[in-house]
Amino acid sequence: MILDDKFQDECGVFGIFNHEEASRLTYLGLYSLQHRGQESAGIVSSDGKEFYRARGMGQVADVFTGLTLENLKGKSAIGHVRYSTTGESIPSNVQPIVSECWRGPVTLAHNGNLVNALKLKKELERDGAIFQSTSDTEVILHLLARCPLSNRDEAIKEVLKQLRGAYSLLMLSSAALYAIRDRHGVRPLCLGQSEDGYVVASETCAFDLIGAEYIRDIKPGEILRIDKNGLTSFHMKPEVKPAHCVFEHVYFSRPDSLVFERSVNLMRRKMGIQLARETHVDADLVIPVPDSGVTAALGYAEESGTQFDFGLIRNHYVGRTFIEPKQSIRHFGVKVKLNPVKEILKGKRVVLIDDSIVRGTTSKKIVQMVRSAGASEIHFRVSSPPTVAPCMYGIDTPTSGELIASDKTIEEIRAFITADSLAYLSLEGLLDSVDGQGKFCSACFDKKYPISIKSVDEQGRLFEDNRNGRKSKASVINEIYK
Repeated sequence: MILDDKFQDECGVFGIFNHEEASRLTYLGLYSLQHRGQESAGIVSSDGKEFYRARGMGQVADVFTGLTLENLKGKSAIGHVRYSTTGESIPSNVQPIVSECWRGPVTLAHNGNLVNALKLKKELERDGAIFQSTSDTEVILHLLARCPLSNRDEAIKEVLKQLRGAYSLLMLSSAALYAIRDRHGVRPLCLGQSEDGYVVASETCAFDLIGAEYIRDIKPGEILRIDKNGLTSFHMKPEVKPAHCVFEHVYFSRPDSLVFERSVNLMRRKMGIQLARETHVDADLVIPVPDSGVTAALGYAEESGTQFDFGLIRNHYVGRTFIEPKQSIRHFGVKVKLNPVKEILKGKRVVLIDDSIVRGTTSKKIVQMVRSAGASEIHFRVSSPPTVAPCMYGIDTPTSGELIASDKTIEEIRAFITADSLAYLSLEGLLDSVDGQGKFCSACFDKKYPISIKSVDEQGRLFEDNRNGRKSKASVINEIYK
């Protein structure tokens, strides 16, 4: 009732090599990436001899204290914020994960999802491996520990050959930091420089906070080693067609970031401009659903020549621990998080802009709220296409049956949310807006999955979600491949 009816963010990673304040800068980097995951946070640092770790459930500011950071010694560190997509939301799944093996200690942070993780895990368990977590990230460390190649670079390349799925990885050894991106480049990962040290992060907004300079993206299929000699780059073969997650630009990434070498703010504004071209309607006001609809709404207002205003005010202090009222007073509903400005809305024809509609329940409450505030007409506009399928590559999404657009027409959705009209941005318009024809994964909009998912039954169990009694995604995968 209180949380956004949105796809949930996946994870964020941050790493730094050769900086006197490595752990503190990692803390700040994770703070910038908090929007990518709020269930847990962790940092592992290294002084070249030992690893020091601090991890916990909750948000960054709750997990780390000044004393905690003081104990994270060394000039190199990696950090992780998590929203679980594979594995339960429990302390044993908090990353980064540390492994001790014959080749030396290593710690790993992972953003993405391995679609063959369960198959690999079964094979490893048959060979005697004992897992300490239910996260697919631990599979990678077991494979690395069992690889007979003594050269770490060659061992990493050998392990990556066995992985299928989406992954942006940070791996820290006593002597080097590795930044690795899957061959399709589904999830973002970028390189920067701060004083004498190099930094790597999911988004460039993490660089801005610590005063680091963005250098470039880690390329799809690249293995970048950062050590005392500088940067050394390897590439996985063969090269494949890129499939960047287009939803990073629609919703996940912060507007002040560069993601996939593109300004998120500019891409979202272009979505709004294109949305106005495709779905114009005469109105008095353009109102965003805060905060995710703001940038697209600005673009829509600019292109349509319609006045922009904030007719909905968001309460930013509603967190995951909000205590829901008893059934008898649950009429508060979404108003706990959003409140209309009646003086702005009364008697106005309103274009309401949001980035997506998932289940439609929250959209319906927002429309009813705006109408109750006195709006004479409400035209709902969405700056992405209808969401018809779940993500299999590291985003927590509802099952197909829970996605309102999977089995309802636009007119049926309009009737459900009680808007006077409803229109979405076309898929072609979205891809044109991000300059991404042929470069992006848009499977949640068109069911065209760039990385094949085999073994339906096994993958269904892989995506099983135990948190809060949510149901398994096995039915979703069966629907896709039946």
